[in-house]
Amino acid sequence: MSTPGASTSATIQELHSDSENEDAGSESGAVETVTTEEGGVEVKATKKKKKRSKAKKTMDKIKSALPGGDKDIPDEILDRVMQEVDKLPADQKTDQDLNQDNVRSALKAMNLMRMLESHSKNGGFVEPEAHKKDAGDHKFWKTQPVPQVLDPELEAEGPIDDAKTIADVRPTPYPLPKEFDWCTVDVDDPKQLQEVYDLLSLHYVEDKDASMRFNYTAEFLNWALKPPGWVPSWHVGIRVKTTKKLVAFISGIPVNLRVKKNLVKCSEINFLCVHKKLRSKRLAPVLIKEVTRQCNLVGIWQAIYTVGIVLPTPFATSRYYHRNLNPPKLISIGFAVLPRAQTMARCIKEYAVPTETSTPGWRNMEERDVAQVGVLLRRYLERFDVAPVYEDDEIRHWMLSGQGDASNKGQNGEGIKGNAKQVTWCYVVEDPETHRITDFVSFYSLPSTVIKSVQYPILNAAYTFYYATDRAFPASDPSQASTSASGSSSTEGGRQLTFTEERRIRDAREARLKELMADMLVVAQAAGFDVFNSLTGLDNQSFLKELKFATGDGSLHYYLYNYRVQPLSGGWPLDRSGTSGVGLVMV
Repeated sequence: MSTPGASTSATIQELHSDSENEDAGSESGAVETVTTEEGGVEVKATKKKKKRSKAKKTMDKIKSALPGGDKDIPDEILDRVMQEVDKLPADQKTDQDLNQDNVRSALKAMNLMRMLESHSKNGGFVEPEAHKKDAGDHKFWKTQPVPQVLDPELEAEGPIDDAKTIADVRPTPYPLPKEFDWCTVDVDDPKQLQEVYDLLSLHYVEDKDASMRFNYTAEFLNWALKPPGWVPSWHVGIRVKTTKKLVAFISGIPVNLRVKKNLVKCSEINFLCVHKKLRSKRLAPVLIKEVTRQCNLVGIWQAIYTVGIVLPTPFATSRYYHRNLNPPKLISIGFAVLPRAQTMARCIKEYAVPTETSTPGWRNMEERDVAQVGVLLRRYLERFDVAPVYEDDEIRHWMLSGQGDASNKGQNGEGIKGNAKQVTWCYVVEDPETHRITDFVSFYSLPSTVIKSVQYPILNAAYTFYYATDRAFPASDPSQASTSASGSSSTEGGRQLTFTEERRIRDAREARLKELMADMLVVAQAAGFDVFNSLTGLDNQSFLKELKFATGDGSLHYYLYNYRVQPLSGGWPLDRSGTSGVGLVMV
């Protein structure tokens, strides 16, 4: 249930959060929001403006410029637009600034049209992410072994259900409405894999304005659904009985997950998708129950999953950030907006990256690097409270199997320059004298179809994947150093590190990550990617701000099934210490 690209705009999240803090009827004054240096939002009371006559004229201009005039436009949105206009210098408050095309473009980029739809359907202003239910409305999840809101036993970490055996598992599938049948989707069959692609491409992304949809390739699905040890029965589908059409799907893959100091054998649940016309059939809950049954049949009792909305109950939440690599295209499709008083040429210059990487020893990861990368990555991920424990064959799969056909270079169907059908880009830094791998970085490709754009039908998006650097450790010899789950090294040679030593290690790690990720941007832009997306998990906070990533309007919530763990930091809001409890990346 991962939603790795839930955000389609990197410029509007302050509007979502600010509106909840506004008091439109307050006599003491308006509310001003200020973005702090740390990325948070500070709310300040300001004196109400007295020049209502001039303000009213400006508001009338805004209303006339808005699509459809002022009909059905909520006052809180107009007030918010008014506040932004009031902040402009007098010489910028012109009719040109308020013409319909400009305002329409701004509304599109800021995703306000989705909020307007939500307002009209719900009778009041709500932010897109706030399609949240009260705990009492989650009838299905109240029956499942997941932590509930305000769970009094949340402190008792570990499995929720009593221990069971395979003999306790229901032997037959859960019942479906009579017009449907269960199926196991054979992802080794190109025809059935194409069916999964068609279903996900048309129905997986919940986008009310239908502006973008993920464009999963067969290569991506093969990579995501078939890691070492994958279980065919965990690819669960529902077909129409008469036509055999695939109308619903959910998948699971095995993962050894370390939750603090406990190693938990889990299924990683993903790609829950139901045909839009069948949402009223309540197929999603029965899909979840059936894939759970299939996992239980092979002795797996826990699962991890991510969702873009709040369910009972996330153990961490991360925020999406976006790094603009192609300003003209992103602005044209409404993903970004050209700032006022800035030309396109200046915007392009602002987001330009070098044409060559700068890290000495940088090269493509190869088969011969798997063992060293495995040691480095496993050690690096020990610093996080929740992280996978990958064996070398899993490292080989996730980093190298998605490299595509190296003998066939050129431009693929999405306009990306690289190996044919490439999904992952992985690089190492090798010490030229010792030939030791000191650093490792990677990203993966997940394009989206831009539904309403003829000029730009595909958005090429890169996503931060796993990375590791030896700068995170206090000693070069792994046996001489141990790490804490809080994200900073704690001992060296059996000696507790001082605060100064920990800070030195943190600063060295952050500086190195900025260098490595700056080179990743170089690679991504040279390959033809339009945007580089990143969550705030891992140590991503170290480089997001300095490398000009903009805050997105999407969040990703992390959940454990049949397991309790104390709430962890997902890196949001951005923390100067760079700590996150989440060391897992779900594609």
